[in-house]
Amino acid sequence: MVLGHFGAPLVPTRVTLALAKVKGFSFASDAAFDALDCNSLASGDVDVMNTTLQLVRPCLDQIKVLATIGEKRTALTPDVPTVAEIAPELDVSLWNGLFVRKEVPQDVRDKIIAVARETVLSDKAQKLARETGALIYWQGADEARARIARNIETLGRVGELLQ
Repeated sequence: MVLGHFGAPLVPTRVTLALAKVKGFSFASDAAFDALDCNSLASGDVDVMNTTLQLVRPCLDQIKVLATIGEKRTALTPDVPTVAEIAPELDVSLWNGLFVRKEVPQDVRDKIIAVARETVLSDKAQKLARETGALIYWQGADEARARIARNIETLGRVGELLQ
């Protein structure tokens, strides 16, 4: 089985390879691609691939999604387990955050937080989440720090598995 991915050092690739180890198998080979979409599977270039839901959305009804990486199942693939459901020790999320320099005054931080929180929780953003399968949610600074710490710990386990 050939695994296609966007790069060996990326979290999805490393988690996929670690999951294979946990489940007792390995890929015959793996390769990085610039694009991994419906054609990648249809052409036989890869047997399994890490990609984004948006790149396979046109053929979602013709492929088998094996797992998603994230803390929750997506709206477009509600019956597909997360990696953490399959192997709890590999519980890691892919996320984006807002960061500012330490010297940014608290009143400015508070304004940024208020606007960002309102935007993320808006009906428009939540509709986008339902339509695209993106996980769009708000998490405060303390929760984000805790997530980062958990992810660092998980990625340490992933690194140990891949040695």
